[in-house]
Amino acid sequence: MLYPFIYGFLTSISLSLLGVSLGELFTVFLPRVRTMVVVLYVGLFAMSFDFVSGYTGYLSFGHAMFYGIGAYFVVLVGTGKIPGLPAETPFMLIIVLAGLLAFLAALAVGAVSFRLTGVYFAMVTLGFAEVAHVFIRNWSYVGSNPRDGVGVVGRDGFAVGIPGIDALQFRLGRLAGDSFENVLGTGIDLGAAEVSFYAVGAVVLVCYFAMQRIIHSPFGRVMVAIRENEERAEAVGYNTFWYKLGAFGISGFFAAIGGALFAGYRRSVAPENTFDLFVTADALLAAIIGGFGTLAGALYGHLFHEFLQGIFTTESSGLARFLRDTLSEGILSAGVGDFTVLEFINVFIDGRAELYLGVVFVAFVLFVPRGILGSLRDRLGGPLAETIPERLRRYRR
Repeated sequence: MLYPFIYGFLTSISLSLLGVSLGELFTVFLPRVRTMVVVLYVGLFAMSFDFVSGYTGYLSFGHAMFYGIGAYFVVLVGTGKIPGLPAETPFMLIIVLAGLLAFLAALAVGAVSFRLTGVYFAMVTLGFAEVAHVFIRNWSYVGSNPRDGVGVVGRDGFAVGIPGIDALQFRLGRLAGDSFENVLGTGIDLGAAEVSFYAVGAVVLVCYFAMQRIIHSPFGRVMVAIRENEERAEAVGYNTFWYKLGAFGISGFFAAIGGALFAGYRRSVAPENTFDLFVTADALLAAIIGGFGTLAGALYGHLFHEFLQGIFTTESSGLARFLRDTLSEGILSAGVGDFTVLEFINVFIDGRAELYLGVVFVAFVLFVPRGILGSLRDRLGGPLAETIPERLRRYRR
């Protein structure tokens, strides 16, 4: 939670090493604070995907539908298009209602999909999501041009906090978000990105602990039993259909909260960034890189994704722009024939995040199938929260 301060300190360092400014170097390799806000709400969506796919073994390729339900519900309430819910409805109430709506949708989809297993289950959930995607692209009720999406205009920023107490509510967003100067007399200023980071982070943390609690409950142990051997779980008396359906509904609930945070922060949604298949693919990618069946690993997996995108971006904070500005003309023009260092930077670094992300994905599937967090747990012999304190106690003796 100290990341905004660490980022601000490191990127403000004015020292140089071998003619390279350390502050500018950290700007290239560290995600910006507003990028970390994205990591949090997309990470929550990826954790909800891992909750059902990683712990029951059923891959939900249509999970973006629940993320989209949460996002669109927020925008529709914010524009006053949901009967009975005025545009100024407290955001905390909106995200809970969005989660409940997605929970019911997940039960309806799961009631049909869990009649099947394996790839057939994945394809059926994908089919439902595509139906929802096409529907939202052509539903003129959401806006004049539903294919391009819709935004919230006219209401204040969506606030995370305790409804009814203005002092304990913090508005989200790059433009509509709150900012504070000299917080509690400490001399610390918090901009809109920092306030959004802590507000979204608080919601994500509560959701994470709630999912962890469920996983470590008797219900969660049945989920793991289904993943390991569903026939054996049925043989000892569990009605696995209802457990899978319950897990799917809970997963949809948290996916919708991730989508609601996205819409609350961005104040606009579009079919391509909510209901699209590639939104589910991002969650799958994060879960595989972070570690399937680890829950928190999905968040770290998406952090890794954003880390790569930040380095290989075409923006001014990217590695390509940094190298072009830092390297001398002689180095940039050196090379073999017409293929110079500058050409290498332009072809293989500038805006090539997706290229390397694909390579990393293949490498993880082949060589690190347990992902980052799963591999760490295997090496340390258990969850980090248990093994690291034990090892520290061992070194003190």
